[in-house]
Amino acid sequence: MTYYEFSLETPLKYDLTGKFQAPSSEWLHFSRYMQNFELIVVTEGTAYLQIDEQFFDIGKGEFILFPPLSKQSGYKSSSCAFYWLHFTCENSFRTVSSDEIPSELPAEKIYIPRYGKATNLEKIIVLMKHLQDSVRSYHNSLQNNYLSTAVLCELFCQFTKRNASLDSNMKKKQLFNDIQDYIKWYRNTDIKVSEIAEYFGYNRRYLSEFFKTFSGYSLKQYIIQEKIDLAKYLLCETNDNISDIAYSLGINDNHNFMKVFKKTVGLTPTQYRNAYSKRLLFYK
Repeated sequence: MTYYEFSLETPLKYDLTGKFQAPSSEWLHFSRYMQNFELIVVTEGTAYLQIDEQFFDIGKGEFILFPPLSKQSGYKSSSCAFYWLHFTCENSFRTVSSDEIPSELPAEKIYIPRYGKATNLEKIIVLMKHLQDSVRSYHNSLQNNYLSTAVLCELFCQFTKRNASLDSNMKKKQLFNDIQDYIKWYRNTDIKVSEIAEYFGYNRRYLSEFFKTFSGYSLKQYIIQEKIDLAKYLLCETNDNISDIAYSLGINDNHNFMKVFKKTVGLTPTQYRNAYSKRLLFYK
């Protein structure tokens, strides 16, 4: 797999960002040669994109990174939506293979694959929304540079965490990964620790302690965090009212939802939504 190695002695330089919404199923990405990097993260449908002679089908939760001087084009029409970010690396960067990435990762470098799938799409979208809000609200180039860098760092951290799960003691780590996936799949229901323990065939207390050794969170804490992450995404990405968002998370008590959100995030759901309310939306 092709990776891009970025040196981050100074932050990446923000150029442009936005959210794109295809106007119809007949939309096809135009052809151009890239002047800088572009990160595309798909949130709806599938984007059919091409880097030079390579073809990619980018589905929901997946991303692609176009390097400078590459030819970008679409090869098939589709209805889709994605966030995009143009940036420049003013420090050194280079293309490397997965075999060239050192096992001991240097503190000042990150490695981003040309194509991949985010393990936590909501976090990426919230960071992109923060960046867009900053662009509209403050026009502060330094803040925009650091927020752009944060988006890439989050992708890097998600991939580093995923690759770490391929190390030794695979059976236990696979169980941990399966529990994470199960919680993410059912986080919009009134999921309980006892249900998870029964599904995986373990004692409730044992499974929660087992999970905590890998994540630092008990199962109950992790369920809450996953629900809050989804709530953040819905607050940023939709216009749904607070009670509907709570209900979509399997929480029927709106007051309890607001209380838990405030305790976890430090803001009420309304305060959080208002803090990052400005979006840059494109249809071409």
